[in-house]
Amino acid sequence: QVQLVESGGGLVQAGGFLRLSCAASARTFSDYIMGWFRQAPGKGREFVAAISGSGTITNYAEPVKGRFTISRDNAKNTMYLQMNSLESEDTAVYSCAATARPYFSAYAHDYRYDYWGQGTQVTVSS
Repeated sequence: QVQLVESGGGLVQAGGFLRLSCAASARTFSDYIMGWFRQAPGKGREFVAAISGSGTITNYAEPVKGRFTISRDNAKNTMYLQMNSLESEDTAVYSCAATARPYFSAYAHDYRYDYWGQGTQVTVSS
């Protein structure tokens, strides 16, 4: 069982930045692919970014490429999402997720993740 707790959300002006954190209680954190997903009001949950267990492979959704950076510190059992040049369209509840499934078959699909955090609200004002 893995428990995930997000932090770092808040209200920011367009063009600003935030860093989200996801702390995990996992015996071997590096065994898990970690992902960020978001859900805006009235919309479905969408993939944002994912990182492999070792941190050597990352993938991003097109809308956030070049603006967001996913990273992890396996010694601290923590994953991060650095969000720069934020836009009003980035407003959503951001959730982190974990799975031990093979990376390329799972990373972008929310149904392939087994553990989820409670989510943190990010609001970007224009």
